[in-house]
Amino acid sequence: MKRTLLVALLVAFVSLSFGQARVTQTNPAKLDTLPSRPLLDTIRVDTSLRIMNLNPFFTIHADSILSYELRINRQNTESYYWFLKNAPVGLQLDKNSGLLYFKADKSFFKSGKLKYDVPYNVNLGVQNLYKPSDHVDTSLTILFYNTEINPSRLKPTVTETMFVEEGDSVQFKVQCEMGTFPVEQITVNSNMPISQFRPVRKCDDEFSWTIPFDFIKENDTAKQKLVVLEFIGSDKFMNKDTAFVRVMVKPGINYPQRNDEHARVSKEMVKYIENLKLTFYAVSKTIKNTKSTRTAFDITSSTTALAGTVLVTTAESGTTAQNFGKILPSVGLTLVPVKEAVAPNKVQEQNTASQIRTVTKRLEYMLSENGLINARDPDVMVKTRKLREELKQAQVQLVDLPMVDMDLKYDQQEAEEYFNSPNVNKKYKLKIN
Repeated sequence: MKRTLLVALLVAFVSLSFGQARVTQTNPAKLDTLPSRPLLDTIRVDTSLRIMNLNPFFTIHADSILSYELRINRQNTESYYWFLKNAPVGLQLDKNSGLLYFKADKSFFKSGKLKYDVPYNVNLGVQNLYKPSDHVDTSLTILFYNTEINPSRLKPTVTETMFVEEGDSVQFKVQCEMGTFPVEQITVNSNMPISQFRPVRKCDDEFSWTIPFDFIKENDTAKQKLVVLEFIGSDKFMNKDTAFVRVMVKPGINYPQRNDEHARVSKEMVKYIENLKLTFYAVSKTIKNTKSTRTAFDITSSTTALAGTVLVTTAESGTTAQNFGKILPSVGLTLVPVKEAVAPNKVQEQNTASQIRTVTKRLEYMLSENGLINARDPDVMVKTRKLREELKQAQVQLVDLPMVDMDLKYDQQEAEEYFNSPNVNKKYKLKIN
């Protein structure tokens, strides 16, 4: 045992002596040229400003509170200033501590200042008050949601029931009362086919419909028609709301067509009046010639009677002269039947002339009485009907009268002046004994 220990000590002594000898033999100049190595690596320190707990997206329920403190990689935070750029209503950020706070009150959403399911992009930043280059600008998104669903409502700007006439225009807007989800599409339906209308596709669009004049047909038993307009609004989740507008359509007046019809009937009546005046002028001329012939016969008979009377009274004696005086008055009496045969009394023509004048006067009065007041006279149909009835009645009354139309022997201007002359008016004036 002792021998083994001595051998070990001897080997250790020899090794130590050999190591010292090698060190001694090393050249000092070579030791100075060897590169020096650091004992520890260099520590790299991050000096850029960062928000360590930034959350890029927040979802907030209605009637809840958001309280979130933002932290930066700095120890001394008193020299840093927090700020918001485009925050929604109610969102707050503490300028010193970086505490983000929001109370999602329902009043914000009911007043329309905030909306559900709409992402709000918020820009925020932190700035060193003493070192302008030391700052951070970033953003986050906030979305508000609600588990309670308030449906959106459609609100037309007219009453539920409207009364209109044919030819009128129906115009109104369809507004929306926004609920939880906005109305994205509006569809229009009706209980009967309609045309020439402007549809409504979104909120605040205007519905326009021009009712045609032939909407109510002539063979329809109903005097008016009911058109039910149905507006169906839906949101992105297909929640629907329906609004109804009832349009009661009554028969209307097609003024352009009715005015043309009135003008056509009036023109026809004016033409008939001109023909009557021309016929009256021709009949009156015939009666006037007959009167002249009868006047000549009256003068002849009066002269003969007067000559016979003179001979009777002046005869002194003699049978021949006395008889001749008695015969001459009888010759005058015989001339009266002769004038009846040559120029008989035209009683029928006189009655016809009076009848023509009466009818003409009545037609002129009816024509002036049933004239149109303006282009939209509400009584245009009644007046046209009266004119047509009067014209038909006059034509039936004078159905056997041979009308004088475009005769070269008679002038229309002369017939007009003759019809309105004072002598003719006096002649055909009604006399009361």
